[in-house]
Amino acid sequence: MEFIKAFIIGGLICVVVQILMEKTKMMPGRIMVLLVCCGVFLGAVGVYGPFVKFAGAGATVPLLGFGNVLWKGMKDAVELDGILGLFKGGFTACAVGVSGALIFSYIASIICNPKMKK
Repeated sequence: MEFIKAFIIGGLICVVVQILMEKTKMMPGRIMVLLVCCGVFLGAVGVYGPFVKFAGAGATVPLLGFGNVLWKGMKDAVELDGILGLFKGGFTACAVGVSGALIFSYIASIICNPKMKK
């Protein structure tokens, strides 16, 4: 049941993003920034934590979850290191995910031999 719930919640987030892409003139990069900022905001007001407990990976895998991880990392680092935590907390919390994305995308680029559009 956990997998079904995560699939449905993650799918609904993707549906909302697809509607934004189709019905507005927003570019994909701006929509991605909007999702990360919304994740930070929802984490800051305390809404995203209970949502993650309910939805599981359906809430942590999309970009909203990335924003929430940034927020939690900064919050924890500020409590531990003071104002310096604002600058290093997000990097520390997201280092594994970002590193994995870079490594696996590099491997995929070697395998698939991408070409630039003209």
